[in-house]
Amino acid sequence: MALTQRLEFRQSQSLVMTPQLMQAIKLLQLSNLDLSAFVEEELERNPLLERESDGPEAPVAGEPATGGAEASEGGFDEEFAGQASESGAEGFEPVQEDWMNRDLGSRTEIEQTLDTPLDNVFSEEPAEVAARNAQDAVPTTYTEWGGGASNDDSYNLEAFVAAEVTLGSHLAEQLAVAFTAPAQRMIGQYLIDLVDESGYLPGDLGQAAERLGAPQEDIEAVLSVLQKFDPPGVCARSLSECLAIQLRELDRYDPAMRALVENLELLAKRDIVALRKLCGVDDEDITDMIGEIRKLDPKPGLKFGSIRAQTVVPDVYVRSGPDGGWLVELNSETLPRVLVNQSYYTELSKTIRKDGDKSYFSDCLQNATWLVRALDQRARTILKVATEIVRQQDGFFTRGVAHLRPLNLKAVADAIQMHESTVSRVTANKYMATNRGIFELKYFFTASIASADGGEAHSAEAVRHHIKRLIDAEDPALILSDDTIVERLRGNGIDIARRTVAKYREAMRIPSSVQRRRDKQGMLGNALSASPASSDRSRDPQPA
Repeated sequence: MALTQRLEFRQSQSLVMTPQLMQAIKLLQLSNLDLSAFVEEELERNPLLERESDGPEAPVAGEPATGGAEASEGGFDEEFAGQASESGAEGFEPVQEDWMNRDLGSRTEIEQTLDTPLDNVFSEEPAEVAARNAQDAVPTTYTEWGGGASNDDSYNLEAFVAAEVTLGSHLAEQLAVAFTAPAQRMIGQYLIDLVDESGYLPGDLGQAAERLGAPQEDIEAVLSVLQKFDPPGVCARSLSECLAIQLRELDRYDPAMRALVENLELLAKRDIVALRKLCGVDDEDITDMIGEIRKLDPKPGLKFGSIRAQTVVPDVYVRSGPDGGWLVELNSETLPRVLVNQSYYTELSKTIRKDGDKSYFSDCLQNATWLVRALDQRARTILKVATEIVRQQDGFFTRGVAHLRPLNLKAVADAIQMHESTVSRVTANKYMATNRGIFELKYFFTASIASADGGEAHSAEAVRHHIKRLIDAEDPALILSDDTIVERLRGNGIDIARRTVAKYREAMRIPSSVQRRRDKQGMLGNALSASPASSDRSRDPQPA
């Protein structure tokens, strides 16, 4: 075969990561705060971008809030072209129009008029100023740290060294380790959000159970775990409960100390005689007990300093509709409204003479147009994903947190005909305001457990909830083993293996059947053998 040279034409398709596509992907995963900061930076950098002063009304349900993108896309529409040709420089002040069209003369004449060299007045060209500002701009999101790396995973860890640890973040880190069930994490995060800067919860948590649609027993169970978090005494509902938690941590909460903690008003009145009678101790013991109380921290949350309150602004609102369904709408307050000043660009095109200036303003026009289109696409994508989540998790909004369905990114992506990575970016740092509180979008994605009768799969969170209910209701004389729990779950149509039950039980920090039998029988024996005479004893430094 002879080797020859020849020319061939081939047509092929390939996906190219253009700067505009990278910008759209970046905007999609930004939170509303980071997006606002990014848009503010673009407004300062791009002279053809401007805020929409008189924005349209808030969008109704089912209509995407485009943040001014529909109007700004008109920069290439016939409407803007007609306005530019008919009105010319309308909308500009007459003084500015005269200044733009007037011949200022030569450089020497201008310097004589200004009585100073031009370098002192116009030291830099607009393109040079924009380039310098782009280089000196402070990164606003963690994805921009890392020496200009294009990969979002490459960021500088030193940027987080000086971050202040608040009480809420400290408790949230422990919450992620303490619970694996999504329902319990939702309840725990809701309670953590209610903790004030002193570390206290409101006295009445009945509203939390009603709002979350969860039983009061589940709220109390999660609260009991939260009260074991660091610092000791946190998540208490009163001063007595706060001191009791710290005393339990020190193994000093015996009946005499309990009587003292429950009657702190007598201690405030310095009625030592009445306290001594209630506690059943002598003068020396009551003095030691009061000394121990004074060593405790009545406000454990203050050691983290003042907490800067940061309100979570939801990106999506979910409201009940008149037909019994749910209305999903975007929060127009979180959508930046920007426009492309096409008239300004038309006027500049008439006066610009330098090729470098023409290229600069052409790039500004292109970047501004791509920005408003990316904002419009971001709003539409968030609304589409949120609507599908509400449709898939209708049971949660109607009946509560225990009715979460198994859901993954692929199910939502297939339903709205998008890629899983797009859904993943949309659900990051986005919040939804519902009738049961504000939740991050990623909380609605849970694993699935197969059905024993071939029916609809069960949510892993619902299975954990069922296991916990069975164990809580078991008879101390008839403790349920893991095999027995598997049989009862299969009787309810849940096909689950024994090792999965053991894994879920250990994740919920529930001991084995042998340890539960010992604990419950021991508690029953202590309750039967307890008597009032047991509190009348001398106190040792280390109680048994």
